Amino acid sequence: MARPVTLFTGQWADLPVADLCPLARNLGYDGVELACWGDHVEVDRCDDAYAASRRELLEQHGLELHAISNHLVGQAVCDRIDARHEAILPPHVWGDGDPEDVRKRAAWHLLYSFPPVPPAMIDDGFADFAARWTPILDAYRELGVRFGLEVHPTEIAFDTVSAERAIEALGGHPAFGFNYDPSHLGYQGVDYVDFIRFFADRIFHVHIKDAWWSDGPKPCGVFGGHTNFGDHRRFWDFRSPGAARSTSRRSSGH
Repeated sequence: MARPVTLFTGQWADLPVADLCPLARNLGYDGVELACWGDHVEVDRCDDAYAASRRELLEQHGLELHAISNHLVGQAVCDRIDARHEAILPPHVWGDGDPEDVRKRAAWHLLYSFPPVPPAMIDDGFADFAARWTPILDAYRELGVRFGLEVHPTEIAFDTVSAERAIEALGGHPAFGFNYDPSHLGYQGVDYVDFIRFFADRIFHVHIKDAWWSDGPKPCGVFGGHTNFGDHRRFWDFRSPGAARSTSRRSSGH
């Protein structure tokens, strides 16, 4: 059976959803993954009538809804809060900016182990993650909703091994799984095909996004050297699937 192909609306949030829906249909998409920013899904308004109005809008244009993206506010469960978060959180979530009041999700500050990180600190981090997320996942399970964490650096799960550990920390919670985006795995040196084999039953959603990485040393390493995307010195960069690559940059076979 053919799988539905949907458009993630987060990068189109400057367009009203009423204008974006006919565009998505004309581009040939089966549906949309609505972002919880712009006016696409306004969570604080989401009663039964509002939800019905969004579904009616999609149906008018022959579009389906298979996922809702909460990438920005979803950060507000476990993360280390600083000034960067004010820009991505709505005022009613940011509030006075007090970290524990805002408490974001999983920009995993212990990603690189220096100063040396004792194993107990990592254990505590996964325990904190489980304590904060288990009640949310319990509520999702009651509603028949599955949560897909997008695996990439700064998240609690950023490769195959840490993804396994996140599942273990949650006791294998059935509402927890992954949004699979191979672009975040390849440049780290993670086997992005094996990830599918490991977690076939827990991949709830997929983002079709590509990445390029160098086949030799570059001035900037995997962590990016504080450069912007598009900088020629970078070791890796994101790519749109199907886009022609520069002759000065060789693809790594994907």
